[in-house]
Amino acid sequence: MAEQHGLWNRVKARFHLTTNHLLWGTVVILAAIVFGSMIFNPAAPEVAEVNEEVPPDMYSETLEGRVVQVLSENRMIVGGQEQPIQRVLIEMTSGSQKGRMVEVEHGGMTVMTESRRVRAGDRVLIEYSRGPTGEHFYIGDFIRLPTLLLLTLLFAMATVIVGRQVGLRSLISMGFSVLIIALFILPRLSDGQNPVLICIVGSFLAMAPSLYLTYGWDWKTHSALLGLVISLMVTSLLSTLSASWGHLTGFSSEEAAFLVLSSQTQIDPRGLALGGIIIGTLGVLDDVTVGQASATFELKRANPALSWQQLFRHGMAIGRDHIASMVNTLMMAYVGAALPLFLLLTSSSASLVQTLNREFLAEEIIRTLVGSLGLILAVPITSLIAGIVAERRGAPGAAERTEKQMERR
Repeated sequence: MAEQHGLWNRVKARFHLTTNHLLWGTVVILAAIVFGSMIFNPAAPEVAEVNEEVPPDMYSETLEGRVVQVLSENRMIVGGQEQPIQRVLIEMTSGSQKGRMVEVEHGGMTVMTESRRVRAGDRVLIEYSRGPTGEHFYIGDFIRLPTLLLLTLLFAMATVIVGRQVGLRSLISMGFSVLIIALFILPRLSDGQNPVLICIVGSFLAMAPSLYLTYGWDWKTHSALLGLVISLMVTSLLSTLSASWGHLTGFSSEEAAFLVLSSQTQIDPRGLALGGIIIGTLGVLDDVTVGQASATFELKRANPALSWQQLFRHGMAIGRDHIASMVNTLMMAYVGAALPLFLLLTSSSASLVQTLNREFLAEEIIRTLVGSLGLILAVPITSLIAGIVAERRGAPGAAERTEKQMERR
């Protein structure tokens, strides 16, 4: 132990390092990464212009409308299943046809269930097209924005009321993450840039400010962020290797195929699948790394005599319980998202071995296993980092300061 402290002191003395130097060095590194990532925008590959003239009599538009009255309702057999067919009167409330009243058949061209039946007063999206055969209207979907806004407001209120200042900071952090996804990740993916690299950089840009804003600028947060970055890199490497070994193409969904065909740039579907694994694991990695770093520093505050080896062992004991809950949470989240798919598999006549070889299922399995591996490895990585940092920077009296902070919250 004395030798380790002596080596650390010699390193600091050799390079004249102080705590302020390390803090400001971290600030400079973060600023450089943020600035570099913002200007990191290589030119998208050139795409040959396709001169497709649209006939002047061809036109399409998405409109908003309100169901005025259900004129009639019958039932018919479609694909061996009986479904309702409605004839409704709709008033257009937006777009070029605003104010117009039209009759629309609902259910004749699409799969119709009881939950898709419309009623008087419902607000809907109308797909409108005009061509040589005349005008066509059909109901595309319900307008759900009021419900989404209400749930968002309730979520924000509950977060602030229960979490107080920490809850408010977490909301601001979440808003910042949404901005990073909308303004940094998605535009660059649309330009055909490397999805894995963009998702890694974007994840760091989203999580670094969020962690510091929510948990403060201290060594615990530094440790959690470093553990998060290393775990994220390991997860990215595992996902890349697994996709290569598993011969994933990224075309496991109709959306991926449609995106590749309709995009003006060269889109890498496999890269998008890998980027989805990275971002999907990020939120749980955040919870694991912060939890491990926090537990380790609390152990040091409770017993300042603990060495980093002892802190690591105690942190691992706590982390094992964390692993069990987080891995199960991740698995259930993926299963819940793909529940219709798994239900479809139960009615398949193919054998289990043949089913597991299908890419749409293999991708979900790889996504779950790689994400779980990343979570498992995040526990020893963060525990080791936090243990070493806590031994070097654990200050007496921190417990009292923490209690005062908790009282203020």
